[in-house]
Amino acid sequence: MGVIVQKYGGTSVGTLERIEAVAERVKRTKEQGHDVVVVVSAMSGETNRLIGMAKELDLDASRREMDVLVSTGEQVTIALLTIALHKVGVDAVSMTGDQMRMKTDSSHSKARILDVETDNLKQHIAEGKVVVVAGFQGRDELNNITTLGRGGSDTSAVAVAAALKADECQIYTDVDGVYTTDPRMVPQARRLDTITFEEMLEMASLGAKVLQIRSVEFAGKYSVPLRVLSSFKEGSGTLISYEEVNMESPVVSGIAFNRDEARLTICGVPDEPSMAARVLSPIGDAGIDIDMIVQNTLGDGKADFTFTVHRDDYRRATELLTAVAKEVGAKGVQGDEHIAKVSIVGVGMWNHPGVAKTMFEVLGRENINMHQISTSEIKVSVLIDEKYLELAVRSLHTAFGLDAEPEEGK
Repeated sequence: MGVIVQKYGGTSVGTLERIEAVAERVKRTKEQGHDVVVVVSAMSGETNRLIGMAKELDLDASRREMDVLVSTGEQVTIALLTIALHKVGVDAVSMTGDQMRMKTDSSHSKARILDVETDNLKQHIAEGKVVVVAGFQGRDELNNITTLGRGGSDTSAVAVAAALKADECQIYTDVDGVYTTDPRMVPQARRLDTITFEEMLEMASLGAKVLQIRSVEFAGKYSVPLRVLSSFKEGSGTLISYEEVNMESPVVSGIAFNRDEARLTICGVPDEPSMAARVLSPIGDAGIDIDMIVQNTLGDGKADFTFTVHRDDYRRATELLTAVAKEVGAKGVQGDEHIAKVSIVGVGMWNHPGVAKTMFEVLGRENINMHQISTSEIKVSVLIDEKYLELAVRSLHTAFGLDAEPEEGK
């Protein structure tokens, strides 16, 4: 058989009983003849508990020391899971990110993986052991402990799978796959058997929380087949891969949405070639991500410039933009925190013109005004008032034929 990398998130290892259940699942995979590497997160709530203690001491705690602190959560999990595996008769060994030689840059709390040394891993695998690896962490060239940011264990798992040229990287979580949209909002949402890397990347970037976007980027770059599965029930989950898309593929694969949007407009700026850079540079320099940019020429040598940011960055971005407005002689700054982004995603859109038209017609029938529009080959995104979000998602989900068939007798 081949090498399988399995990743278990915080809810999957949230209690000792769940850790024992994970051990049984890993044992079954091993008994099927696979070599197994397991990547785990901290137990559910543990990272927040550690961060909370640090903040009680100092709201401006050193990022280096915060990485040292929060990395201990995964160290607890790898030891407990390895003990559980020993208990059920599986030869296993735990390894921290440092022991495994997960090399990263020095960006504490949001480090990026540079390389994964596999000598230690391959030696343990050759000895027939299951290797239990701490996700979310690594070390930089100065031997500092680093962490990869929220959801970083997904990226750790994909990086290990890529380095080992694993047959599959299985992400076990509290959902049983990738759905056409959030089933908590649309009960008729369907689980997808397969989805392409391109579609999953768009879904993740547009608000779907199933996988961390960096892990999808990493998997796509190194062609690592990803499968999303449930830790709590059996099933085949959703396979994410580079499958060829045929003409029979659905036009739209899913509806993504994001409530964490805020919109800013700087009004009446001089309509000059360098103005976009002058407006956006201070925002970017502050580390604030910018999305959905629109410039509207007013015809009198002036223009309005509108863009979106994450809602958490709204106040800081407003302060920076107000300073820019004074500097360039703009009329003022307007903002709105009560907006949301809704997107249709699907590689099948390449072969079907008029998809955007259908989307706009559906929203128009529901009297939902679109403030901004952004398109690519496989997605159309619109910015709408947040109060219409659920109506928009449900209407689009039905319009594009994504609703699950009703069960017999219901």
